[in-house]
Amino acid sequence: MKRTERHHLKENEFAEWLLGAKNWYEANNKTIGYLGIAVLLVIVAAMGFTAYRQMSAGKASSALAEALTVAEAPVLPPAPGEAGKPPVQRPGTYPTERARLEAALPKLMAVADAYPGSDAGIMARFRAAAALVAVGRTQDGIQQYKEVVGKGKGAYQAMARMGIAEAHLTAGQFDQAIAALKEIESLKSDDVPGDGVLMALGRAYKLSGKADEAKKTFKRVVDEFPTSPYAAAARREAGGGA
Repeated sequence: MKRTERHHLKENEFAEWLLGAKNWYEANNKTIGYLGIAVLLVIVAAMGFTAYRQMSAGKASSALAEALTVAEAPVLPPAPGEAGKPPVQRPGTYPTERARLEAALPKLMAVADAYPGSDAGIMARFRAAAALVAVGRTQDGIQQYKEVVGKGKGAYQAMARMGIAEAHLTAGQFDQAIAALKEIESLKSDDVPGDGVLMALGRAYKLSGKADEAKKTFKRVVDEFPTSPYAAAARREAGGGA
């Protein structure tokens, strides 16, 4: 395969992965909105692409591409069967999002376990963690996110830390979600926009019923990041109007 063809293949694979992340975000946007995980997807788009382009074109990336083929397969209802026969699921499709996730999970975990330190393996583990949370296996998902934190770096760690917070919130574990977000905020990492983390923390406080802490956190967004795109919303949440 020519070098230019490999280059385009990598870009196409990443584009498919990013589309999957977008679809996952849209499917979970009610919960994700509370945490501001949109920030996470910005990190993926801005930083993950560079890391992915540097991925080797060997077995790890090939295995990841195969797993993503399942993870991003179309979700379609079964096709009507012939007279007197039951409906038939179209090849390469799944009847529900859950069915697709359940099919993708073992493939993603196989890549993660076979290539634990590679970009492909870390990305596969992140996707597996998100899938586990989505199918209700929250604690298993959190454990996989923690593995990403331990093995990854930069944007990967940021994505996983935010994933842990989102997982706790999905499970109604507000105190754990708040603790996770406070840890992210205290790291002052360049890989995570500080204003986005504070907005997520403020919303987590609000959901937990800690109104005073929520208002204080939203006010920090206004005071510390006056030009932030979140500033107007933070001002409203803090009780300062538009």
